[in-house]
Amino acid sequence: MNGDQLMASLLKKEGTEWISCFPAQTLIEACSQEGIRPILCRQERAGVNMADAYSRIHNGNKIGVFTMQHGPGAENAFGGVAQAYADNVPMLLIPGGSTERRVGVHPGFDAIPNYQHITKWAGRINTIERIPEMVSQAFTHLRNGRLGPVLLELPGDVAHAEVPADIEEYQPSRSYKSYAANEDVRDIVTALLRAEAPVINAGQGTLYAEATDELIEFAELVNVPVMTTLAGKSAYPEDHHLALGTGGNTGTLMVDRFLQNTDFVLGIGTSFAISNFTAPMPPEATKAQITNTAEDINRDYRVEYGAVGDAKLVLQQLIEETKSQLGEHGRGDVHGVKEKISIIKEEFMKEWGPRLNSDETPMSPYRVFNEMMKAIDPRNAIVTHDSGYPRNQLVPFWPALTPRSYIGWGKSTQLGYGLGLALGAKVAAPDKLVINVMGDAAFGMSGLDIETASRSGLGTITIVLNNGVMTHYYDHFPHATENWKSNELGGIYSDTAKSLGAHGERIHNPDEIGPAMTRAVETANSGQPVLLEMITKEEENISTYGR
Repeated sequence: MNGDQLMASLLKKEGTEWISCFPAQTLIEACSQEGIRPILCRQERAGVNMADAYSRIHNGNKIGVFTMQHGPGAENAFGGVAQAYADNVPMLLIPGGSTERRVGVHPGFDAIPNYQHITKWAGRINTIERIPEMVSQAFTHLRNGRLGPVLLELPGDVAHAEVPADIEEYQPSRSYKSYAANEDVRDIVTALLRAEAPVINAGQGTLYAEATDELIEFAELVNVPVMTTLAGKSAYPEDHHLALGTGGNTGTLMVDRFLQNTDFVLGIGTSFAISNFTAPMPPEATKAQITNTAEDINRDYRVEYGAVGDAKLVLQQLIEETKSQLGEHGRGDVHGVKEKISIIKEEFMKEWGPRLNSDETPMSPYRVFNEMMKAIDPRNAIVTHDSGYPRNQLVPFWPALTPRSYIGWGKSTQLGYGLGLALGAKVAAPDKLVINVMGDAAFGMSGLDIETASRSGLGTITIVLNNGVMTHYYDHFPHATENWKSNELGGIYSDTAKSLGAHGERIHNPDEIGPAMTRAVETANSGQPVLLEMITKEEENISTYGR
């Protein structure tokens, strides 16, 4: 057995069932021989994005792994890892590496120092005897504390060395979770019950903790409305009578109105990060925060009440404390919250209904989304988006009804990210209908990985909103637009998809969307990917509520 084979066997013990990859990397063959399926992508960033989504859908209980060539492979993967780091996604990167004598020698790319700023931990295996130790460290970092990508370099000389007979016996890593201090929980509940108009802001930590049921029970006991962050979208069912929807770069009117009037915000599983893609928290409101990462408290906002622990476990404590203060059934609708939410939601949908039901051509992207909602069961789907206007337009209106039925992202916003996410989500949940919505510019970044889906039997649906331009970019370079058409894009993407082995259709009229979606679902369920190219107008209207 050599180092590659030992690494593959340890990955198998840690629960790795497949890897995304791009050669040349000898670990690919070792993993295949070990029974770990390799899925070769068309470019490294897509492979990183696939591993990213796999970890998200499994809430970190299974870890996505991407392996690549040392040097250029590690260089090309950098952007995808930076995105995962911004969104706190646990995933394992295994690049090859230079032999010990060539580490740090120009012009070779040394992944360790370069990746330290975009990984939670980066290590190099310098001897074959250390492979078990270093793999254990890597997975321990992946499963505990603040989540994030981890890099473990396997240099060629170590990968090809023979494993000694007395190598350490490997024990798989595990996660460790904790409750919060009882007095911190008591103080949060007491303060929340005193507030006149409290709001709960649920982040993706709620998803990773698999705490949706506890969040619903707690919110109902205290009768407090719940909004989610962009990354936390789907942590709370958006058809619940206490749901406000998502607040990100765009958001719902319900989030906006309640944040305007709140005097107390309880963040659960959120870092409260200030970002263009998080709803600003009202400066005057009292803030409480539940997080498993103590350094997030008082980072961007001053927090009056804090509790450090796993979101699921702390929510269980909140529930028990609430019952001790209010009784088994909690309190009723003391501030008429349900009716307020219903009235505001009706106002919101009345405002946006004309766009969601528009018959115009070129089509409104909002009509495309509305027809998609009618054609599929959101509870049995996983939907994601690309950056820019597809994300901004979709987020406020797509109903996320079950955990991980939507992959929201955006602390960094790389164009072309959504397609790789969709492929990784399909690997993670093959029985789900997986849909990615992207613009024509995003397709130019990552569209060739439609062929990866075809070759790998990943029946995903890609919706391309093709308006022929980069929306709103004429404002950034009006002279270049007027004289050089710098904001214009071209292509027939459905034909490109067909050439890559997918089913492709081009849709011009709103009445064609529903039947095309029906055909797409049937085709995707057979294992063939689908691309529906929607000829849309340049739609600049977005719901900036909550900003």
